[in-house]
Amino acid sequence: MAEHHTDRITLRGIRAHAHHGVYGFERERGQLFVVDAVLELDTAPAAATDDLELTVDYATLAQRLHAVLAGEPVDLLETLCRRLADVCLAEPIVTAAEITVHKPQAELGVPFDDVTVSIRRERS
Repeated sequence: MAEHHTDRITLRGIRAHAHHGVYGFERERGQLFVVDAVLELDTAPAAATDDLELTVDYATLAQRLHAVLAGEPVDLLETLCRRLADVCLAEPIVTAAEITVHKPQAELGVPFDDVTVSIRRERS
């Protein structure tokens, strides 16, 4: 029986000025959003052969995530997380993805450091 590994590739701090939010002023002005993505996959084949084709090209993935983050506005961070997870799961070798979206400039009316929504999705 073949041995299966659950390894991780993590991209942290992908930033974009975007216009997500339920309020008109958020859509109009926009604000900073930050994404962290943790991919679960088996890196053993790539490590054994030193072949990029057998793993995730994280530079390319970062560009795709950034395009979604900076792209079409959505009301909810939950929706944005799902779209970002879908990008990660489009990589055939990725078995699961955990996405965290940070909205550090949200207007909450109280002092705070950050607001995040995190989801984890597995390939079905």
